[in-house]
Amino acid sequence: MAHRLTVIGTGYLGATHAACMADLGFEVLGLDVDQHKIDCLSAGDLPFYEPGLEPVLRRNLENGRLRFTTSYAEAAEFGDVHFVCVGTPQKSGEYAADLAYVDAAIDSLAPLLRRPCLIVGKSTVPVGTAARLAERIGRLAPAEGDAVLAWNPEFLREGFAVQDTMHPDRIVVGLPTDQGAAEHAEKVLRELYSSMTTTGTPFITADYPTSELVKVAANAFLATKISFINAMAEVCEAAHADVTKLSEALSHDDRIGGKFLGPGLGFGGGCLPKDIRAFMARAGELGADQALTFLREVDEINIRRRIRMVDLARHLLGGSFIGRTVGVLGAAFKPNSDDVRDSPALDVAATIRAQGARVTVYDPQAMDNARRVHPDLTFGSSTLDAARGAHVVLLLTEWEEFREMDPAELASVVAEKNIVDGRNALDPEVWRAAGWNYRALGRP
Repeated sequence: MAHRLTVIGTGYLGATHAACMADLGFEVLGLDVDQHKIDCLSAGDLPFYEPGLEPVLRRNLENGRLRFTTSYAEAAEFGDVHFVCVGTPQKSGEYAADLAYVDAAIDSLAPLLRRPCLIVGKSTVPVGTAARLAERIGRLAPAEGDAVLAWNPEFLREGFAVQDTMHPDRIVVGLPTDQGAAEHAEKVLRELYSSMTTTGTPFITADYPTSELVKVAANAFLATKISFINAMAEVCEAAHADVTKLSEALSHDDRIGGKFLGPGLGFGGGCLPKDIRAFMARAGELGADQALTFLREVDEINIRRRIRMVDLARHLLGGSFIGRTVGVLGAAFKPNSDDVRDSPALDVAATIRAQGARVTVYDPQAMDNARRVHPDLTFGSSTLDAARGAHVVLLLTEWEEFREMDPAELASVVAEKNIVDGRNALDPEVWRAAGWNYRALGRP
């Protein structure tokens, strides 16, 4: 008999996982305590933007393999495998991760488990969480429940979530120390992911703590690589060198590679910043804080890029934003997303407005989220609308439509032809030939 799955938490990770597992042929029940979110998903509407996901959602609602609920009792009765996909945001005023949603999910589900099942954690958590939750499940689940916990971290990239779910580059599974429970959990997860492993996706088994560390270690490495090339951008500016050429040359070294070596405004979003901070906090609790002190500098380099962007724009305007108009292209933290959490683009826009400029922002997908976070900013309806009357235009999120802008068309609406390319996404020669004063981070 095929396993029936529940997915607890229907945010970005959970909604994607639920829809994609249904598309693989499983019966899936998604659960969330947010009734509005459940109503949206049940109607086939995504509460966030992710290319390619909505057709998968609607297809599986229509064929009956996917549905949604707010009832933990219904989920406990329905599921053979329960995936925990709730958020772990940064605690207010601290670096540590807030595990309140994870704990609440386990506390709500475990007492209702009256038959054998597998609980699979996918949320990004501090190392040591899985062992603590396994003990908690053992205490809370009824004696006849026989609930086993495994940890299966997610590696989704926003903008590529369907591809990353259906064709992951690896599957990592953290198993309990009890051999029988571990063998059962591995068998079930190999069955669930068989369509992926038969096409060559590596299936890596480990203990709980190793599986928990894989995700945060991967994010720490990516953040370090991004901040490394942005640190080189700082040196390039001081030395009048070109960081894009430096990055290109480094990318041909097989030991380094070109991925995540794009210099610019730095990283943001709901994962990298909070994950590296939580990693530092947990290392401190474990007495290994010195091992990750370099991540503090990684974080600081990232924030400095935003400050440098503001400084560059102010310099182009003669040293002051007061009474000047600034057009900002981009609000999402990256293209192909509407996520504005810790968005470098919005941070820069808000900082410039606070320094006296009139700022107009445009983003192809993130306008509603940006308005909620920064109602103080002005928002345009298009690229040209955002740039209208601007004394300087800032490209802060590298959407394809911004990369392909016509310099002459943009020039027809601005007050002054100043542009700062915060993502090194434009061709300087093309823009300078069109009469623009072009500046970019890390370039002469």
